[in-house]
Amino acid sequence: MTSVDRPAAAPDSQAVSVPPPTVATAHVEGAAAEPGSAIWPAGAAYQPVEPDRFTRFVLRLHARAPRWAVPLAAVGCVGLGMAYALLSNPTHSDPDAPPTCLLKLTTGLDCPGCGGTRALWYVLHADLPAAARHHFVFVFSLPFLAYFFVVWAGNQAFGWRLPELRLSPKVLGGFLAAWLAFSVVRNLPWAPFTSLYV
Repeated sequence: MTSVDRPAAAPDSQAVSVPPPTVATAHVEGAAAEPGSAIWPAGAAYQPVEPDRFTRFVLRLHARAPRWAVPLAAVGCVGLGMAYALLSNPTHSDPDAPPTCLLKLTTGLDCPGCGGTRALWYVLHADLPAAARHHFVFVFSLPFLAYFFVVWAGNQAFGWRLPELRLSPKVLGGFLAAWLAFSVVRNLPWAPFTSLYV
């Protein structure tokens, strides 16, 4: 008897038929499985989380807002910061006034941002040496921050395609390391580092 003459095997009641892969059930390796696919458990379904009322309000507001609304809001925030620096005049405070920085108030040490408001006040009055004296890193990074903002806001509001500044992770890491070193050096109690204390 040859294999052709053998009787067909009885179907196994325990066997599960697996449908051939189709476009609907095919998936890319590493991609999330969709409900109803071959690898998703039967009966399991992903239920999307219903957004809360505030999230729905923000999404509706974002969908209806003109494209220049977010850059305008950002300009308003920057303008408020500048107005605060100009009106409060942080360079003229009483000698015995307690510092407003929590770290400086509790430890007596300059924090990484100490002197930034005074530096901004001097920048707005075109006194760059005095601004750098109060916070050199802030004054150094200000042109880059301004350019990043103009590129982003111009693209969002008007569709401008200005050349973008690409900063590698090494450059960003170097900047953060320099800022950390500046924050440590300005608190050292020896000359010439004492001149950086604000």
